[in-house]
Parts: sequence; C-alpha cells; structure tokens
Amino acid sequence: MATCPRIQPMACKSLASHPFRNSSPISSISNASMFSRATYPTASTVHRSKTFACRSVSIASSNFTWEDAVHISLPESFQDDPSDLTGYFEKVKLCNRGSDMQSEFLPFVIDDQIVGHVHHGFAYHLKKYANVFTFPRDDSVRVGACLSLHESLKTPEDRTHAVGNVVKCLGEEIIPGVRNEMYPVTSSFGAPVFFSLERAAAPYFGIKVYGVQMNGYVEKDGKKFLWIAKRSQMKQTFPGMLDELVAGGLPEGISCGENLMKECEEEAGIPRSISNKAIPVGAVSYSDIKDYSYKRDVLFCYDLKLPESFIPKNQDGEVEGFRLLPVTNVANVIRRTQLFKHNCALVIIEFLFRHGYIKPECLGYLELLQSLKSGTCF
Repeated sequence: MATCPRIQPMACKSLASHPFRNSSPISSISNASMFSRATYPTASTVHRSKTFACRSVSIASSNFTWEDAVHISLPESFQDDPSDLTGYFEKVKLCNRGSDMQSEFLPFVIDDQIVGHVHHGFAYHLKKYANVFTFPRDDSVRVGACLSLHESLKTPEDRTHAVGNVVKCLGEEIIPGVRNEMYPVTSSFGAPVFFSLERAAAPYFGIKVYGVQMNGYVEKDGKKFLWIAKRSQMKQTFPGMLDELVAGGLPEGISCGENLMKECEEEAGIPRSISNKAIPVGAVSYSDIKDYSYKRDVLFCYDLKLPESFIPKNQDGEVEGFRLLPVTNVANVIRRTQLFKHNCALVIIEFLFRHGYIKPECLGYLELLQSLKSGTCF
C-alpha cells in the first residue's frame, strides 16, 4: 500500500461566503421586468432572443457578434452601477468551483512531493497500467493514501515516456483535446521537473500549470483603451469567446518573458521590438474542480502600452478578430456577461485594480482583490 506520511491536507480558499454570492448581477436595470438572471447574456446560452435596453439581440452559444459585444459594453445600454462588484465576484467563482469535491481526489506524489491530485474515477482508468502507477490497495480515498509512479521509473525521461504512453492509450475518449504540447510537472514554480506531461492531461493529473496573459492598451486623449481578441470558432476550448490581446500556456523549456514575446508575434503580430517592452505586473491564480478535472493554474500578468497606430493581426489562425474598446466598456462586458473566457476575466479585473478603475470605496474591494489569488499554486 502506498502511504504518504508527509502529505498535509490541501488548503483551498472558498468564495462561497462572500457577501455578494446571492446578489443579482445587476443592481438597477431599465425595464427590469424584461430581465432575469436566466436572460443575462452568457456565451453558453442556448439560442433565444435577448433584450438589451431597447434592442433585441439573438445569441446562439458563443456565436455572438462584435456588434453584440460592443452594444453590451456601452454605459447607456444598462442603468447599472459600475461600482457594484457583484459581476466581478461571479467571474472569480466561475474559476474556483468544486472545493467541496476535494475529498474525492488522491494526492499524486513523486519523491515525497505532492505534484498533483487525481480523482478516484480517473485513477480507475490508470489501474491497468500497474507498471507505471502505484495505487492504494483498495478503492477508498483515505487519509495518507496516494497515487504515485512505479519505483522503476527513476529519471524524468523514463517517467515522461511511460506516462505519455498511458495518455496515448487512454485516447480522446478519456483525455480529449491532445495537443502534443508538453508541460513540466513540478512541486512549485521553478522547482526541479519530475517529468513532462501532455497539456490536455494536466487537469486530469491535477498538476500545477502556468501561463502568461497580456493586456495590450492604448492611451488617447488621457483615456485608456484595451485591445480585445475574439477567439476562433475552431479553438478546442472556449471557441468564439472574448480574450485578452495575448495569452498562452507556459510549456517546458521557455521563460515567461520569452514565451510572451513568442505569443505576441503568433497571436497579434506584435514584433519583438515592441513586445520586449511588456511589463510583468503580478499574477492571478485559481483552483477549479469539475468532474475528474482539477485545474490549478497561475497566470503571470503583463501590461504592454501600444502605439496608437498599431493594429494587431493574428498569425496562427486562433483569433477571429480584434477590437479596441475603452477600458470602462470592457469592464462593463465583464460585469454584465460571461462573454469573456473565464480566466481572462480575472486578468482584466486585476488590470482594473492596478489602473484605478476599481476603487477602495467599492463594497467588497479587499475581498475581491484577495480572491484573484484563490489558487493553491504558489
């Protein structure tokens, strides 16, 4: 039986207790009888007619248009309160689900270090690979029980090869969206790499995953504007939703800064002569549990002030288009809808704090600020 005496219980901050959890997403709306929580525009909504102020918009899944997004962003489209942080709290909650499911996961341990968490249902699929994984002797999830790699797998290369073969054997039915992109498996950022794992498998093994996300902004006449991307409908995840100007996961063997410049060029056509001026400004984190998936992500945030004359142009086919919107309008979209890819909303909320758009006078200011680091990834 595999036992792990050094394992400590997982810590996870819960957002369930924040004072806005049962509040309506809009404090005051014109013709409120036309609105309800069910008719609030989201990217996952089934096809039905939406009424925004005096205008009807039809949204089918993520097939909203730029015209829809721009209209929703206008201050005059709703008579709501920009200082109401409820809509921001809801976006944080979307990235931090399932804390009550933690007991259903086994710690994944290598060399006495917890590197991930595996749901006992997913562990069932791994049991046929006894030459790769070591399991508790029964199916219960007990204190001290853990999943580990077979003692014969000593080197990172051996572990990468063995686990990679398991991922291939499990196939798309168990682990969908294989990208042939490898992520390092570590106990913490910058720690030694135990082995490398296919990106699509990362949430099923509950490993810590890191990424870079950049807010590209422009200043005109003393006002700030953000470049916003709309993801391609062909993307495997969150197709057609709104996104930062540049974002990407951090694969093995590349630094955050170098990866950001690479993503800038691929996603927005930003040359290195401009992207090398991007400023690292912090990070957000979250822990999201759903079914067998346990996402423990840290996103390193960057700001890049762009020339007014610069127009982004996608190079890799992953972006449908770009729009330059006033920061206040982007904030309205995040507060009012779920049109943004969930984790991107967190990065923009963090931008709103740093640039003074969310003020200490707003009820819940400190709690929202702290909630942007709800993950256990540091």
